[in-house]
Amino acid sequence: MATIKDVAKAAGLSPAAVSRHLNGRISLPPETRARIDKAIKDLDYRPNLMAKRLSTGRTEALSLVTPHINNPFFTEFAASVEEDAAQAGYSVYFSSTQGDPEREIAAIQRLRDRHVDGMIFLPSQPDDGTLLKALEGLGNIVIVDEDIDGAAQPRIFVENEAGTRLAVNHLVALGHRKIAMVGGGPEGVLSAVERERGWRNALAAHGLAPFAYFGGDYSREHGRAAAARLLEGELPTALVVGGDEIAIGLIEAFRPAGIRVPQDISIVGFDDARYSALIGPALTTVRQPAPELGRLAFNHLLRAMAGETVAHETRVPVELIVRESSAPPRT
Repeated sequence: MATIKDVAKAAGLSPAAVSRHLNGRISLPPETRARIDKAIKDLDYRPNLMAKRLSTGRTEALSLVTPHINNPFFTEFAASVEEDAAQAGYSVYFSSTQGDPEREIAAIQRLRDRHVDGMIFLPSQPDDGTLLKALEGLGNIVIVDEDIDGAAQPRIFVENEAGTRLAVNHLVALGHRKIAMVGGGPEGVLSAVERERGWRNALAAHGLAPFAYFGGDYSREHGRAAAARLLEGELPTALVVGGDEIAIGLIEAFRPAGIRVPQDISIVGFDDARYSALIGPALTTVRQPAPELGRLAFNHLLRAMAGETVAHETRVPVELIVRESSAPPRT
């Protein structure tokens, strides 16, 4: 295996000069850089990452911690982070915690132990103080999507409350007055609390009472379970739904029961996952821009690692995308 000394000899330079060039600590003339690049290619040189870490104090790797990688929102978010990180010369290590607090703590500890240079963290549960304690004094981390109350690290959230207000306003404009909500969860997480609050406040602004609220998690299973409960009694004319995965579960459960969307009940989701325009009917939904969130999170982390000041909280706007799953109620 070729060493840095072999590269230096082939390029006619000192090992120190080659090392400083590879670590970005020296600016060399183009012809000199070309000689080093040629030597690296000819010798098939692979840097000793452990030695590089010891010399620079950096791993050139980041950690992305999400609750679930199979949810389309997290998948699109992760793809965006990985693309921007690669362009900046960073590898990304993915961790799917499956909502397990112990896995979240372990991921934070890897950052504290300097196995990675920085971390983008999407929590999954309301914090009982354990995560806050684990994060104490820790830099180079950005919290996204759900909050850890009291954390000093930069946070990025979408305008959750504004999103469900948009959904309610749209349905009221269509003529709906019996509007229920099938929210996400787990209970107490920021997104669920804010989306429910937006639904309730928007109804109150229109002089309407909440028809019903069904809490749960961001899954199709929760949507199917909520549909079963709805089918036991009087149906609302419209549903505001906390996530597109939930909305699909609702549609799947309504179909065999003979409940048509939107003829019998309108549905407005939240996410605008890539498949939302492809299902039947195409889903009216609130778009939270997962790729843009990923890019913003990586940019915040890069700035934090460079020692720059980053806003403590950033809110990203949402947008209502009107498709086929919402229509005026039957007269």
